[in-house]
Amino acid sequence: MRDGQRMIQPIDFDRPGDLVTGLYDAFVAGNGDDHGPVPSLPWFSYVVTTGGAGGRSEAWVAAEGGRVVGGYALALPEDDNTHVGRLFTLVVRPERRGRGLGSALFEHALERLRAHGRTLVLTATPDTGSGARFAAARGMTLSLTEARRTLDLRTADWAALERMRPEVAGYHLERWVGPAGPELLQDLATLMGGMNDAPRDADIEAANFSVDRVRSREQALPVIGRIPYTMIARRTSDGAPAGYTRILVDEDRSDSWGYQGDTTVLREHRGHRLGLLLKIGNLLWLREREPHIERVITWNAVSNAHMLAINEAMGFEFFDEQREWRLEI
Repeated sequence: MRDGQRMIQPIDFDRPGDLVTGLYDAFVAGNGDDHGPVPSLPWFSYVVTTGGAGGRSEAWVAAEGGRVVGGYALALPEDDNTHVGRLFTLVVRPERRGRGLGSALFEHALERLRAHGRTLVLTATPDTGSGARFAAARGMTLSLTEARRTLDLRTADWAALERMRPEVAGYHLERWVGPAGPELLQDLATLMGGMNDAPRDADIEAANFSVDRVRSREQALPVIGRIPYTMIARRTSDGAPAGYTRILVDEDRSDSWGYQGDTTVLREHRGHRLGLLLKIGNLLWLREREPHIERVITWNAVSNAHMLAINEAMGFEFFDEQREWRLEI
């Protein structure tokens, strides 16, 4: 074992103690040049310790003198894409960089992925900066480029948005605040399946959005401290779910950011401008209910021309680009 790896230790999720908080502090310090919203500790802890619905995770940290100076987490899908491991938040505190710890953590992560039988690792970084340089230097190649855009609600042209909202015959909207109730889980699972049409790595299978997986996602929302505002479209003739969108806000209202979640329209219901109807309707509703929200941030693959056109028409402005990297192991 290399010297840098001697200090790497696992986080026991039954007794995470201060290690997850220490990794979070290192994550915040290591991403200080990111001017977007800072993820909350509850959100970070959930991702690190669970890997998200439909999977599991493990996390490792490097500590010096009782202080976490770096670490990483792995998300290991189990419902689908069992050949993939997602490397989340491999980070070294800025003052500890340049001494081989990042390389030691990366090599350790690859060893753990091989032990789990994973053959493809994915990770994300800003398009420029130390993270992108680190990934490229270790043989990772570009899988996908995503653009982040923001809408400033303080300066948005609300009258123009109202005029832009289309009238769509044959469909009606439903909306709710908070996790979806049991009666909505099947419809939400059907709708989330539409996200499989979004751009993704060529070696990533379609996600399996089962009712159990969606239930787990909904149950996690209070744990991570986020409240969703969800709107769905139904075909009026038979009630079939057609499309949905969601914006999330922090439960403690500790910042002024809103997080645009998934938006999708199922293939058989496209061509009616339902995506625009849903996004504008949900945004107007959010403005009424959460007046402290000043900006909404959204992520889209740069190849998703249709969704980018909707966002730009609504007034979303370019913020930055993020890169998803891949490495076959």
